[in-house]
Amino acid sequence: MTEPTALGDLDLAALVSSRICHDVINPVSAISNGLEMLAEEPDDEMREAAMDLIRKSAFQASAKLQFARLAFGAAGSAGAEVDLRDAEKVARDFVQGTGKHEVVWQGPPVTLPKNKVKLLLNLVALGVVALPRGGTVSVEIAGEPPAVSFAVVSKGPRAKLGEQTESLLAGADGGDVDAHSIQPYYARRVATAAGMTVTTESKDEEVVFRAA
Repeated sequence: MTEPTALGDLDLAALVSSRICHDVINPVSAISNGLEMLAEEPDDEMREAAMDLIRKSAFQASAKLQFARLAFGAAGSAGAEVDLRDAEKVARDFVQGTGKHEVVWQGPPVTLPKNKVKLLLNLVALGVVALPRGGTVSVEIAGEPPAVSFAVVSKGPRAKLGEQTESLLAGADGGDVDAHSIQPYYARRVATAAGMTVTTESKDEEVVFRAA
């Protein structure tokens, strides 16, 4: 049996940082391009198009940073809890900012230990990745806090769970991990810290992530 993939703390921090930078660089670059258009374009219609680009890109950048703050950040001191209403808001902004995904959220407005919320948000992000052509990411939270379980269901055309993602979430050998594949590895590490186990299921146009 092969050994599970393991990263040192420095490598983990570096790859998470790279992932966040990768997610944010596109909308930030678009803001820069929009500002250049404003400075050089005399046509009112084109200037309005530039402003629209800036507004949309600023929203996307903010949504991705707010999401990263909860999904990867410390979110308070050790033992801190996070309000699920805050998690829902950042998840909606993050997912809907792609322009081709939407969120359906079913769960009580309660607070949960930060690691459980971080796990949930990372599963939401993986749910988006599983829908390359867009679709619906449904979040279901069941049970009495803090002993809750999660289900994140991604439905859409060509929904797919990558083999490496499945392996890393299961704690198996997922091969070399880079900035693109760090999310499932990190999610599994967070699940362990939260005392939860992640399972996955994939069928025609649907991928399901469960944590219990």
